Amino acid sequence: MVLPALLSRALAQPAAATIPLPDPRGQTLLLQSVDRADYGPLAEQFLTQANLAYCGVASMVMVLNSLAVPAPAAAGYGSYRFWTQENVFEAAATRAVLSPEVVARQGMTLQELGDLLVSHGLQARAIHGDRLSLPQFRLLVRSNLSQSRDRLLVNYDRKALGQAGGGHISPLAAYNAATDRVLILDVARYRYPSVWVPLADLWQAIRTTDRSSGRSRGVVVVRRI
Repeated sequence: MVLPALLSRALAQPAAATIPLPDPRGQTLLLQSVDRADYGPLAEQFLTQANLAYCGVASMVMVLNSLAVPAPAAAGYGSYRFWTQENVFEAAATRAVLSPEVVARQGMTLQELGDLLVSHGLQARAIHGDRLSLPQFRLLVRSNLSQSRDRLLVNYDRKALGQAGGGHISPLAAYNAATDRVLILDVARYRYPSVWVPLADLWQAIRTTDRSSGRSRGVVVVRRI
């Protein structure tokens, strides 16, 4: 059979290698994944970040739309209402956390990402990577991605995954237990495709220090209240 053969080749890849989702191996990993409840809702709302610093904003908008959080009108779309990387900052409570001008200049920290999501009426829990053991992180990923009522955003250092760049934020969409890999829907689509990465490598990447906050990076667990 074709799928088992492709999966065997994926398993044979070096542990540290990322596997692009568009690659046949990446597609096979998705098809073989059991914990992928978030993939469909997030893929339908997939965005490219609007500028170099908006990875957190694009990720936040994907989460809001995929969880069907009531949205304001979108400029240029008449009466249609959905979240965009512009109107997500319209609420005074959101701008009180962080303004779009500040984000465009310096991005956002893990806690600021959580606070921005809370400003939209969501339950958001920021967990710093140095507070999670590898088994705890695996359990969190699997439990979150096995059902569709919540989302999981990761703040990680690209270098720990063998990529160029520094801190980045994107949603997680699926977990493949056979290879212990997790799928990152990378919102910097002009730079990298969505990729499957070893969960242990991502765990190391969220434990790196964010120089803006002086604390480790980590994850934000998001739910509608």
